Amino acid sequence: MSKSTLPYSETGYFSKLMNDYLEKNPELNNFYKRFPTLENFKPDISTPLSVRTKEHRKVLVQQLEKQYEGFNISEATLHNIRSLAKETTFTITTGHQLNLFTGPLYFLYKIFSVINLSEQLNAEYPDNHFVPVYWMATEDHDFDEINYFNFKGKKIVWERPDGGAVGEFSTEGLAEVAKETAKAFGENENGKRLQRLFSEAYTHHENLADATRYLGNELFKEYGLVIIDGNDAALKKLFVPFAEKELSENLSHKKVTETTKKLLELGYGEQVHPREINLFYLAEGVRERIVEVEGKFYVNETDLVFTKDEIFKELNDHPERFSPNALLRPLYQEVILPNLCYVGGGGELAYWFQLKDYFEAVEVPFPILVLRNSVVLVPATLSAKLEKLEVSVKELFQKQTHLRTNFTHKISEIKIDFSKQRAHLQQQFKDLYTVARKTDASFVGAVGAQEKKQLNGLDTLEKRLLKAQKRKLADQLERLTAIQDQLFPQQSLQERTTNFSEYYLPYGDALLKTLKNELDPLQLEFTILEV
Repeated sequence: MSKSTLPYSETGYFSKLMNDYLEKNPELNNFYKRFPTLENFKPDISTPLSVRTKEHRKVLVQQLEKQYEGFNISEATLHNIRSLAKETTFTITTGHQLNLFTGPLYFLYKIFSVINLSEQLNAEYPDNHFVPVYWMATEDHDFDEINYFNFKGKKIVWERPDGGAVGEFSTEGLAEVAKETAKAFGENENGKRLQRLFSEAYTHHENLADATRYLGNELFKEYGLVIIDGNDAALKKLFVPFAEKELSENLSHKKVTETTKKLLELGYGEQVHPREINLFYLAEGVRERIVEVEGKFYVNETDLVFTKDEIFKELNDHPERFSPNALLRPLYQEVILPNLCYVGGGGELAYWFQLKDYFEAVEVPFPILVLRNSVVLVPATLSAKLEKLEVSVKELFQKQTHLRTNFTHKISEIKIDFSKQRAHLQQQFKDLYTVARKTDASFVGAVGAQEKKQLNGLDTLEKRLLKAQKRKLADQLERLTAIQDQLFPQQSLQERTTNFSEYYLPYGDALLKTLKNELDPLQLEFTILEV
């Protein structure tokens, strides 16, 4: 096994915003708290987090213990849950959708990022305790984003009706999917382990939230990972004052719009667009936006209507019926948890950059932002093939057309470069221009036109030579592009499409141990692991 890294800016897969953040562009200083280094956590550790009272911590611990009832919890996880009652304990958090069987590989990278960062902080600040947390996106309603996973180029899909918060979805129908996974995973030891994980998660738990908790717990419990479901009435009660402010003042819309305008003026994009009210209303099978019209509050696509007094009463009596959207969820998370840091992908961090002014307005501490580890896993068989072709993994980050062209130039016995011919031709025309200027302007124009025509002709010949060499070297090119297609499916990062099962099948638990040992969340470079 070998490890190498690549600056994110050299991969071609990360936004200008993320690259500028990692390069500490001073123009971004006002959009985040402090840059992620071990030293930069110290001010937050020594300063009390105002909204995280003892009462908040007590409720958090009680609800986590309830959420874990019936699960085989490790001593490490139980210790971490109970430690949250102490003011010296903090969380390091990531969030993820309830993708079927974890979804793409980057689920693992997110979790190991928070686990490893927590361990680094525990070593650096031994008087405190740091707990890795996975916040399940149980209130999402985009079922078509999570109802499948990819395995060896095939989609394994859970078909069922959509509607409502996905965490509450019954696992009905997943027994049929389990039959399909059994065939896919096969009969070797690792395949049987995968099948047991899938079956236990999805056929022995009644809803998707519990199934996902089981899966995450089985994979990471030895590292003390704490998994939290925010769709919890007691936890949401702690958020009521902020939800009231959202309904009465539209403060998030005002502040986030102002911040977004500043980002746009600097040439960055808008990751999430704020609505006037960034709350959903939850009911059985329903999660719809709340919209205010002329002093009344309507639940979109339903017959539900509330006056201001009625919706405030509903919020206080039934906080579980109110759900923050993608923009307000970070605030809810930070109100509930004693959190120092959020670890997320580039798209996630981009919308956090829109939130800092809003957090200050509602007086909630803003976390340090860490870009999660990104990885490409390169099996030894493919490493050997690349070595024969004398191509590095780093070269595979190119677009395929560029890769093929550059590789053809590299291995062609004929030099596909007419630079010398161009220079020679331009020198000849330089002499012709000298003669032309002694005659008249029309002759100078004719010389210029002829020069352009001949240079264009050289360009055409060079392209035709490149095309001919590509045909001649087709075998090597096809071998190279086949490798790239395996490591970068659909010209995308492997971590965004491939499920962990594809690599667990040949490597088993060694895959998880390798990721645990090799990923450094504060290295802030793309990781290449040849396994």
